[in-house]
Amino acid sequence: MNEEGRREPGFDRVIVFDLDDTLYLERRYVESGLKAVGAWAHARLGLEKLGPLMLERFAAGSRTHIFDDSLAALDVVPPPGTIERMLNVYRQHRPDISLEADADHFLRNPPPRTAFAIITDGFLDAQRRKIRALDLYRRGVRLGVCTDCWGRECWKPNPRAYLHLQQFFALPPERFTYIADNPLKDFHAPTVLGWHTVRIARAERLHLNVSGQVIDASKVIENLEQF
Repeated sequence: MNEEGRREPGFDRVIVFDLDDTLYLERRYVESGLKAVGAWAHARLGLEKLGPLMLERFAAGSRTHIFDDSLAALDVVPPPGTIERMLNVYRQHRPDISLEADADHFLRNPPPRTAFAIITDGFLDAQRRKIRALDLYRRGVRLGVCTDCWGRECWKPNPRAYLHLQQFFALPPERFTYIADNPLKDFHAPTVLGWHTVRIARAERLHLNVSGQVIDASKVIENLEQF
């Protein structure tokens, strides 16, 4: 199974999940990526302290410019192209991540005649690697849609991915439920289309507070046991 999937009959309902901070904790991916970059920097640049420092800064709340700021803190002026290479290592590493226990249980025990699918934003290669690392197709996910396959302009809140799933499963909008975490972008399109929406607010989610124009879900839960 891959992002293209294939139409399968016999479903009356589709539960569609976001990926990051919905089925697993995004902070675990960041930590995994920083460790991979740290290992690369140690091997290629001799920077043994960079990996631990980046993890320390992330744990302290840093969310932007971690590569640049950590190098500067070590008084390292990187050669041209180093930051770009670090970004590539981060995005192309094999993620050391796992499903949250409630998500694992939910996927193992699907409601009757219910299909599972994914809609996720983010860089295409990175999101595909996350899906593989979580083994989602073997866990019953019928279709995974990485919005970046159509370009950044089709990331949420663009409705293209939601319409793609409606066409794929050939079911009316009211048979779809979208479970995601970000009210800034996740629920606009499915709300307009007539889907059911659920926001999952995990205690350890990466973005605890959001600001701006939000469209929230019709129901809020802390884990999938409450669905």
